[in-house]
Amino acid sequence: MNVILITNCPSGMATTFLAARRLEQAATRLGWQAHVEMHGELAPVEQASREQIDASDLIVVAAEQVPDPARFEGKRLYHGSIQQALPDPAAFLATAKREAPLYTPAPMPADAEPADTAGTGAKRIVAVTACPTGVAHTFMAAEALSEAGRALGHAIRVETQGSVGAQDQLTEEEIARADVVILACDIEVDPTRFAGKRVYRTSTGTALKKPQVTIEAALADASVEDGGAAAPASSQTKSLKEKGVYKHLLTGVSFMLPMVVAGGLIIALSFVFGIEAFEEPGTLAAALMQIGGSAMGLIVPVLAGYIAYSIADRPGIAPGLIGGMLAADIGSGFIGGILAGFLAGYVALAVTRGVKLPSSVESLKPILIIPFVASLITGLVMVYIIGEPVAALLTALENYLESLDSTNAVILGLLLGTMMCVDLGGPINKAAYTFGVGLIASNTYGPMAAVMAAGMVPPIGMGLASVLARYKYAPAEREAGKASFVLGLCFISEGAIPFAAKDPLRVIPCCIAGGAVTGALSMLVGAKLMAPHGGIFVLLIPGAITPVLLYLGAIIIGSLITAVSYAFLKRGAAQVVVAS
Repeated sequence: MNVILITNCPSGMATTFLAARRLEQAATRLGWQAHVEMHGELAPVEQASREQIDASDLIVVAAEQVPDPARFEGKRLYHGSIQQALPDPAAFLATAKREAPLYTPAPMPADAEPADTAGTGAKRIVAVTACPTGVAHTFMAAEALSEAGRALGHAIRVETQGSVGAQDQLTEEEIARADVVILACDIEVDPTRFAGKRVYRTSTGTALKKPQVTIEAALADASVEDGGAAAPASSQTKSLKEKGVYKHLLTGVSFMLPMVVAGGLIIALSFVFGIEAFEEPGTLAAALMQIGGSAMGLIVPVLAGYIAYSIADRPGIAPGLIGGMLAADIGSGFIGGILAGFLAGYVALAVTRGVKLPSSVESLKPILIIPFVASLITGLVMVYIIGEPVAALLTALENYLESLDSTNAVILGLLLGTMMCVDLGGPINKAAYTFGVGLIASNTYGPMAAVMAAGMVPPIGMGLASVLARYKYAPAEREAGKASFVLGLCFISEGAIPFAAKDPLRVIPCCIAGGAVTGALSMLVGAKLMAPHGGIFVLLIPGAITPVLLYLGAIIIGSLITAVSYAFLKRGAAQVVVAS
């Protein structure tokens, strides 16, 4: 029997992967020939071909919606939720074989009236989620909004702007017919396509933790935007809060991260041939070091450029990049880059709003006047005022970190580990992460190692606790524990959020205890990490983490502290209700 298995969870990560693998294994045990189409972040989508669809006897979809449904017309198709498929995939497939009907897509007519015309009060909602790394909060917030919207009786579509670009992209028609637009974004996204619509802005963290409150607030407080200007009247203060310093900084960090990852890992590869092998011209090691060095050289300019972009849109990019390059040349590093980005952005914004020109030459402003004036002012300030003092400050910081004795190193590791675990992807977590990433740009790798190790502890610990105290967990919680463990291996701290949201007074202290110990041990053993993400899989790159075994030991010890403490403190399954 030929079967096509399709999985798609709004979180786009571990749940999708686990469901796909378990369904595939169950199909293999039944003797079926299976093609798996997994929609998520852990692997590219291998979409079923026309020939595979024609040859299939059954289509099984474990997802909220059937992806590209028209292609399955006339085939036997069974559609269920991913939560139904995970606990017992064999039973799910048996039900699919027994009950799957011939599929006929039923698209909504373009002129169909929204549900609230029937007096139900339902609305059409579209949303966009985006976080700095584009991995965890982006997709978890999308899932939370989708579930909350359906629970409230609304029709909702969520677009995710993650690490691989936009997924489930909203169409112009969907935007035009929407009653409200929710932008749950920690970084700047293009607002122009929502011009004239009622828009509500919030953070991914708020959307994840309070999705129903977010939707209700959006329906009540959203205001019409013109596609870029600040929101008027009632939501002016809220919009300014969401578009403040924190958001601009995270926008810069999100665009900078690929440079850090690529540069750090390629430099680590060059060390495979010997620590000093790159000094020999013409060798592969020298080429790898040149490539990695070029990527690392872009870190500060890209950080500054996209901070400025977040503030002033495209006019801010050129002066931001120039200011960032000056910061790198002067030696003021990531601190100088951050200051250059904010300076360039606000100068470009001031010129955009303050310089009024006749309509005949207005078109010259974005291509001539703004880049020239903003770059000149930013450059002069960096060269004569900011650059040298910040360079001296950064040098002092680097010297201090290099000269730390074991006691002070442990204290720094404790602090960073605590910050990574106290709010699981929130502002404090991101502050510690940004500190570690910024120091990579200055060739200081110890704090980043402590940050990543500590950030892996909460989700791994929660996953292990669901095994150690299995009898205390409901079936749905045990499945969440498996997903949390996988997310932890990938350095996605947010995997522990479902547990923290249900039982914060026990989960958060246990996570902090384990994370703080791991951060301290990482600093104590002198661990260094060349890349700012990737979790345990960075170990596949020789030289990316040193010393490997002691670093793994630090993660294991902290994870066990979290797991054992929470397994002991957790109440039984009856006391913790998990929504089905």
